[in-house]
Amino acid sequence: MAILAGALGVAALLSFVTWYKLFREVPATEYASDEDNFKYGSIGTEDESGIPLYLWKALPRVCPNLAGGRSDYSAFGMLYEPGHDTPIGMSIRTIGFPRIGVNCGVCHTGTVRDRDDAPPRLTVGGAAIQFDSQAYVRFLSACAADPRFTPDRILDEIDRDGAPLSWLDRLLYRHVLIPQTQKALLKQREAFAWTNTRPRWGRGRVDPFNPPKFGILKLPVDDTTGTIDIMTLWNMTPTEGASYHWDGLNTDLGEVERSSALGDGVTLHSIALGNLERIKHWITHNPPPRYPYPVDPARREQGKRVFETAGCADCHAPGSKRFRTVIPVDEPGLGTDRHRIDMWTVEAKNAYQKYADGTSWPFRHFQKTNGYVALPLDGLWLRAPYLHNGSVPTLYHLLNPDQRVARFFRGYDVYDPKLVGFVFELPTDPAKAEDFRRRTTELDTSLPGNDNHGHTYGKDLPPDDKAALIEYLKTL
Repeated sequence: MAILAGALGVAALLSFVTWYKLFREVPATEYASDEDNFKYGSIGTEDESGIPLYLWKALPRVCPNLAGGRSDYSAFGMLYEPGHDTPIGMSIRTIGFPRIGVNCGVCHTGTVRDRDDAPPRLTVGGAAIQFDSQAYVRFLSACAADPRFTPDRILDEIDRDGAPLSWLDRLLYRHVLIPQTQKALLKQREAFAWTNTRPRWGRGRVDPFNPPKFGILKLPVDDTTGTIDIMTLWNMTPTEGASYHWDGLNTDLGEVERSSALGDGVTLHSIALGNLERIKHWITHNPPPRYPYPVDPARREQGKRVFETAGCADCHAPGSKRFRTVIPVDEPGLGTDRHRIDMWTVEAKNAYQKYADGTSWPFRHFQKTNGYVALPLDGLWLRAPYLHNGSVPTLYHLLNPDQRVARFFRGYDVYDPKLVGFVFELPTDPAKAEDFRRRTTELDTSLPGNDNHGHTYGKDLPPDDKAALIEYLKTL
């Protein structure tokens, strides 16, 4: 009996240690500030999509040549604040061991600078124009496939970082977490192999619905391209008849948020509904930064009149009949690239509509459309580049379609108040050009999904009216 009791005791101890080190759930950190919660709070991605924290922090040093020679993730446009050793948009939660996952802030926090030598200002809730999500995902899988991805090398880098690993934690990392993470990242590379046959997303852009379409919805991989410019999350208060996403594929803000979280890697069981509700409340009241540069008051008033008389207000003024509604892509004057529309199929709509059945939050508001939403224009100065695919660099080019450029650089956060957009041309100074290239990706508008034609409204306005209209649009 004593031997049996001892054996049972050992078994119980092993079971407890296994639970404690692998499955014990510690409540997510609660942030007093709604903004900090948006930047660092958990939406539930750490459970199945999370990566062991100390391994994740070590990878840029394990594979430095794949991370732009950096010791962190800044090469991919991730933003670090003073006092934080993990970037905005990454949340940490202990489920057995500390794990790190993404949240809304990774795609919806950007920066803007007045000059090359000026400090960046955060635009929380804005588009992460500097973030190259595809390069980040590819880095993880490339490092996992690299010969340097070994327990010895990774643990050495973890030790150099001063991580508080006990001897048991080290065993767990060596024999379980490192091998399993490598396996998962290589599997992820296979799951994302379809992206190799599509144009590169580049900085500030993402294909948000093909990954869940081919992943959690288990639909066959097709040849569609759904790359879009990352949207801003400002003043998202629901309005009657509103549609969301660039193509209006859903009409309920809560469903938009929950389906986006699923696309980020949460599961039906791990989704943090309470925190998502808090984030939803915050983005409905989060205002855009005000335009910080001088504005001509008289010219602005002239531009306001042009906005109303030229028909801009018919679609983009809050309260107008077409505001936040889907405008058919074949309507005269629109005619923008339709790849995003064709990506969202009836089959995808039906599959997503059923995906959360059996939960307390089933989807009921997905729809198939044939156009793009007439969006609010608040904070328009920071919504550059323009159009749903981010193929037009500035407001000047938007109103002058014949002068739109076939290729330009995205991701540089220095602002051009004259053209109203971010600097997009390669500097002539070789030293500056090298830094510029590191910070940007080039967009080729001849590639599928990148077309820069369409939305030609206002092209025939007199030059003086165009200039006045731009002056007004700066201040929205």
